[in-house]
Amino acid sequence: MALIQTVADGHVTTITLNRPEKLNAFAGTMRDELYSALEHAERDASCRVIVLTGAGRAFCAGGDVEAMAELQRSNDVPGFRKLLETGAKIVTLVATMNKPVIASINGVAAGAGCSLALACDYRIAADDARIGQTFVRIGLHPDWGGTWLLPRIVGRSHAFELMMSGRLVEAAEAKSIGLVDRVVPSAELAAATGALARTIAEASPVATSAINVALAASDKNDLRAQLALEIEHQLRAFTSAEAVDRIEAFLAR
Repeated sequence: MALIQTVADGHVTTITLNRPEKLNAFAGTMRDELYSALEHAERDASCRVIVLTGAGRAFCAGGDVEAMAELQRSNDVPGFRKLLETGAKIVTLVATMNKPVIASINGVAAGAGCSLALACDYRIAADDARIGQTFVRIGLHPDWGGTWLLPRIVGRSHAFELMMSGRLVEAAEAKSIGLVDRVVPSAELAAATGALARTIAEASPVATSAINVALAASDKNDLRAQLALEIEHQLRAFTSAEAVDRIEAFLAR
């Protein structure tokens, strides 16, 4: 059974963490396979939107604690470092992609699973999902970019409390503090995610890719730099075949 499943449907690629019996906790080659799947989707010209989700009743429970304990028992610090570095590569790729990445959080998203969801551009969660930076519960420090991503999304004070307590946040509270962007009934999650992904995929890829880049750049740009970037992106969009066709179609209506 593949630990990572990839399904392309039109211009939407869904990547599913597929270790449901362990709540999709990362172990073995799973991290490397996820990175490869994301890289492939990024290179795939037919892919315009990526959805990340989990099989079964969890999004991702983070790292497999049993596997980490084995590394501790053998004092395999280099082995553990390799896992951390692969996680860092995954988060960097997700966070810097030109293509939109949607996290469809179908259950618990804990530890590295939480950080993976935070790296995505948009988070839609089932109403029974629970999300948390649970590292401190087992004496560990947040990784996969959690200490960078979380305060930027929910603010430093919320990030402090969530990381220091290690508690899992219910979906309604997660929505109220901005940890997730939308909450839907569990039975409607796949349909709601699919509808959003298709809406984005049907837009001009020249425009959506540039929007993603511009939003990421807004974290570090001042207003003048952001205005210059907007002009550059707008000129590129204005001269694209997509914009010519869509403007003519709009006028024809």
